[in-house]
Amino acid sequence: MLEDLKQEVLACAQQADRSGLCRHRSGNFSIRDEKSGLICITPTGADREEMTADDIVVVDAQARVVENKTGLRPTSETLMHLAVYNSRPEIMAIAHTHSRFATSFAILNKKIPAIVYEIFMLGCREGYVPVAPYGRPGTKALAESVLKPLMIADVALMQAHGAIAIDQSSLKEALLKASYLEELAEMYYHTLLIGGQEPPQVPAEELKKWAYPAEITLKQ
Repeated sequence: MLEDLKQEVLACAQQADRSGLCRHRSGNFSIRDEKSGLICITPTGADREEMTADDIVVVDAQARVVENKTGLRPTSETLMHLAVYNSRPEIMAIAHTHSRFATSFAILNKKIPAIVYEIFMLGCREGYVPVAPYGRPGTKALAESVLKPLMIADVALMQAHGAIAIDQSSLKEALLKASYLEELAEMYYHTLLIGGQEPPQVPAEELKKWAYPAEITLKQ
């Protein structure tokens, strides 16, 4: 069932581990099938280096397990994934990571401002990466905490927890956003360390002005 999507979840989860976005058994990933609405999601407590596509669990929008070939349970943060999907019908993929720099700012409950123009690629429509208030992992409180921040950005920090990234097309793109977020958090950390104060920021109005250069003539 949904074998192609399972393979994509597996590949992205292992890539996240290799790149340091979430080491060991932390973090979780999912994709929603456009036709059936079923969700392929990583299992709880599994070593990603040893994980196979058969370990990826299929659940429905009511958190009912539809398929788990190897008997593993879906991640304990399944409710968070479902809350995002149920509130945002256009979202097709979610990456939840525990990367070090992003999580450091999440611990401080400190949003990341637009210190570089690339924040626009993260869908940060208000000109910063928001922070979702604390919610105990695995609870409805955590699931609900990320909904408001994800209405103004495609990425958010999760207080005392980690980060989350969403995308309308693929898990690969959601993971890429999580990677950009970690780079942004690292740059912010270094500018604070070097400068000793808040760095200059790109105004939100400026971020909204980006457009592909009209001077470039594309091949017909």
